[in-house]
Order: sequence, then structure tokens, then C-alpha cells
Amino acid sequence: MKTKEAPAAVTNACKLCSPLGAVLAFKGIEGAVCILHGSQGCATYIRRYMISHYKEPLDVASSSFSEDTAIFGGSFTLMQGLDNLIKQYRPALIGVATTCLSETIGDDAGRILHDYKKERAGQGLPVLIKVSTAAYKGTHADGFVSAVRETVEALAKKGTKNDSVNIFPGMLSPEDLRNIKETAEVFGLRYTLFPDYSETLDAGQWGGYELLPPGGTPLEALTDTANAAVTIELGNSAGQGETAGKYLQKEFGVKRASLPVPIGVKATDLFMEELEKAAGKQIPDKYLKERGRLIDSYVDGHKYVFGVKAAVFGEEDLVVSMAAFLDEIGMIPSVCASGAPAGKLENLLREAIPDFDAKEITVLEDADFELIEQAVKKISPKIMIGSSKGYKISRKLNIPLVRCGFPVHDRAGGARIAHVLYKGSQQLFDRIVNKLLEDAQENSAAGFSYM
Repeated sequence: MKTKEAPAAVTNACKLCSPLGAVLAFKGIEGAVCILHGSQGCATYIRRYMISHYKEPLDVASSSFSEDTAIFGGSFTLMQGLDNLIKQYRPALIGVATTCLSETIGDDAGRILHDYKKERAGQGLPVLIKVSTAAYKGTHADGFVSAVRETVEALAKKGTKNDSVNIFPGMLSPEDLRNIKETAEVFGLRYTLFPDYSETLDAGQWGGYELLPPGGTPLEALTDTANAAVTIELGNSAGQGETAGKYLQKEFGVKRASLPVPIGVKATDLFMEELEKAAGKQIPDKYLKERGRLIDSYVDGHKYVFGVKAAVFGEEDLVVSMAAFLDEIGMIPSVCASGAPAGKLENLLREAIPDFDAKEITVLEDADFELIEQAVKKISPKIMIGSSKGYKISRKLNIPLVRCGFPVHDRAGGARIAHVLYKGSQQLFDRIVNKLLEDAQENSAAGFSYM
């Protein structure tokens, strides 16, 4: 069942701004720093959100629009900002993301960068990459995908073909990225993971402040993505629109595999099959054992989750893959909500859940938390799964919330929440079952009598 509403106003939108996604993607490049072409408030907002989730210091520069630049354009301030960034950070790459303000006044950031490079020719500039990220045109996930595509388009260069694998994972946690890297290494693959913010946004303790934290995908590896044997793109949005993988396939003939985010047994099996083909070997015994433990836990916990209704919300890729996972373990994703306005969520859910109509799933696209609350009130799910932005509904309606995705402001370890592959799915399954058990105990007059 699809529900389309036409609210008079947006109340706490179920999405974040597009430049935030671009900043996250650029944090996954070695030696990179990002500047927003717009007001200081945009950079402050993004710093606040990302620091709250990742608990790491984060620098985001701004071309600092004033009243004058909002009228006459920000060419001078952007060039000045680039000069300052290069002088202080000496980065290998600067990502330039536009904001609502600079897009609205029609500032041509691409032309400004062209003039900047021309005026400073011979000065050994870093790589400059511009990405258009007006927040009113998309979500944080859209900004992320655009930054990945623009970076690959700018850097990929034809060279000697090799047997390496490009893995474009989408918006996953640093813990999930580490899990994917470890798996590729166990398979013995030569690979490029992009973006890779597993260290830049979840590092160990430093002796002093690092302007550019160690880690990230090296520029040389990004250049070589054009020569890989295959690109594996994760996330349902990878099948929509222009992506980095589609660009490499079209321009350099790199084979492309588009897969769902590997949450649960079925989706992880698909990912493992691609690694098997790329490596020319069968899945290592380590992962067969992890798969076995995951299925065994499904059996153990089935009586707690079977037929339980859930509300899932967040960015589109997470919602679709999470709903498929819930269907796999016997739960009903009764409410599936995303702030993405693309109009593709229902079709993606239909593909992921074979008996979609029989489950009477309410789909909310371009949703805010006012609409989500109305749907949750009507359907009364037993559990909510999504970011901390669902906390108010959870508290108001006394429905437990399993925190995952982005952002997780009100708990420690947002960067280390695992969702993917057999091991991450296992941890996710345990969190869901234990949250249901905890809720049942706390709301039982008799308590839990087994102990």
C-alpha cells in the first residue's frame, strides 16, 4: 500500500543536505580537504552533524558568503579561500561543493575554478574537483554519489589493464568499510575501495592534531580505477542515474556489477559471489562459518521476530536493504520511509520483497518526521529502525528504536555500528532481537521469570 501525502510544510525532514554527503565522500580520499562555496553556516552545520556522529575532529572550509557576495557573486572569496587552504593544509586534493546560496544566485563554480587554475598556472596546485550540491535538489546520499562520480570522472586515466576490483560501497559506517576491506584481502584481491573514510573518521589516538588525518583512498588508486577488471557498486541507488561505475564502464570498458547493500544472507551471498568470480576462487571457509552462525542465529531468534512489524526510515539504500533483511528474518517492514523524492522507493521495495502487496507496506517518499509519526501511529509497529532523528517519535509513542545509519547523535560508537556482510548482519540481528526482548521485559508486569 503506497501512501502519498501533500503536506503544507516540512517538519523535520527525513534527510540531510546534499553538501554533507559530498564532504563525507571527500573525507575518504587521502590528503583531501573540502570547501563549501557558500555561507559559513553551511560548513558549521555539517561539522556539527559529522562530529556528533563520528566523534572525530573535522575541518570543512567555506568561501564565507557575505551580503555583498550573495548579490555580486563569490568568485573572489572562493579563490581567496582556495589560496588559504593550499597554504595551510597543502592538500593533494580539494573538493569544492556548492551550496543552496551559490547555486541560487547562479555562481558558476566550474568557471571560477577554471579561472583560478589559469591565473595560478605553474604553482603546483592540488587536484580541484567541483561538485554541484544544492541541498534543495537532493539528499545527503545524492551529494555523496555525485562526489564519488565527479572524482572518478576527474581522475580515472587509461593505462595498463589489470585484474584489480573497484569497490564503491556507498554510505556505510567506517566499521562496515573495514569489514569489506578485510574480506577483499582474505580473498587475496587487489582492490580499490572508494571512498574509504574508515581511518580518517574513526582513527586511533594522535600525538597532536592532524590537519589531514592519515587514511583514505590514494589518488594513484583512483587514477587506476579505469584499468580495473570490474567495478562492484553497492546500494540500490547505484542502479539509478549516472554513477561512477557506469562512467568507468562507458568510457573504459570496466565491467560493472550493481548489488544491494549486503545486509542479510541473500544480499551478502551476492557480494561473495562477485568476489569469488573476481578472485577465481571459492569463498574462504572463514565466511562459510560466519554464514552458518548467522543462519543458526536466525533459527534461535525466530520466535522473537516472526511477524513483528517494524518501521524503517533513512536514506533510500539503507531503507531498501534493511527492509529486505527484515523480510528475510520473518519481520514485516510495515512502514518504509525516506526523504528521497526520486519516486523510486516503492519499485525498489517491490523488487526486494516478493510478497510486497500481501504485507500491506506503507511507503513514504520525500517524507518528514511528521508524516512518519502519523504512519507509525496508524500501524503501531513494535520497533523502529533508523537514525537518532527518530528518537522523538520513539519516546512519544513508546516504541523502541534500534539506531543505525546516519546520524547517530545520542549514542557512542556511531562510526562502529556494523550492518553489512555476514558478521555485520549478525550484530544487527542480535541488536534487533535484544531490543525486542528488552522492551518486552520492561513493559511486563511480571518481569522476566527465567532468571
